[in-house]
Amino acid sequence: MGEVVITRFAPSPTGYLHLGHAYSALFSYSAARQGNGGRFLLRLEDIDFTRCRADFEEALLEDLAWLGLEWETPVRRQSEHLDAYVKVAEGLRERGLLYPCFCTRKDILREIELAGGAPHGAEGPLYPGICRELSADEQESRIAAGEEHALRLDLGKALASIGPDALTWHDLGRETITAEPERLGDAVLVRKDIGTSYHLAVVWDDALQGITRVTRGEDLFEATHLHRVLQALLGLPVPEYHHHGLICDAKGQRLAKRDESETLRSLRNGGETPEAIRSRLGFEF
Repeated sequence: MGEVVITRFAPSPTGYLHLGHAYSALFSYSAARQGNGGRFLLRLEDIDFTRCRADFEEALLEDLAWLGLEWETPVRRQSEHLDAYVKVAEGLRERGLLYPCFCTRKDILREIELAGGAPHGAEGPLYPGICRELSADEQESRIAAGEEHALRLDLGKALASIGPDALTWHDLGRETITAEPERLGDAVLVRKDIGTSYHLAVVWDDALQGITRVTRGEDLFEATHLHRVLQALLGLPVPEYHHHGLICDAKGQRLAKRDESETLRSLRNGGETPEAIRSRLGFEF
């Protein structure tokens, strides 16, 4: 008997689910069903308070049930656990691994332009470190003055804290991957507006919920390099990963929520059946 496979599908209720979401949910659901006593969890990553809406949440739950998925309850909503993420961030900051960043996007772009460019990472130009060397006094005075700020990971200090051991993970279809967190630089772990970030919340939740296999789209592969650093810093278990391919439109573009023609809701209204959708995406159960 192998290890019980525990997977999760973690959408954000910022729009209606499309075929790409359906594929990702079915992929995760099928992975759990293939295991011996596997479990499938649903998590709502609803911390983008400007875009998440209750009607989108209701719609996605309805769409997933219509698709034939069943999940454990209660569903974890990240918006209900902000205090936990704040405590995790505070612990990292007390260790000197986070620093406040007061930069706007305009500040960052101006600094890059003045410097004649910046090293490029997986997601574009890397943060040039404008606020990394601010003195503690300046940090405190600007915070006390009410200046808005994010908290960034000091990647150099983080890697020094972890030590020389290579950070690796097992990615199904790719075997063993060695993390290269330098590709993301000093990433934001606490956003100005929500008090956490996708990176911090998802790593914490996956460990807390006992996820043994993280299944998600190829577009999130680069984030895993950073997530391995956070797992090491926080002493969290390392799940195996499976980054699957993406569903694209006729032009080869990745589906987005703005593509109304491919939402599950529009397909349902057009007479599609869940069996037809599952078959179209390559899943039979």
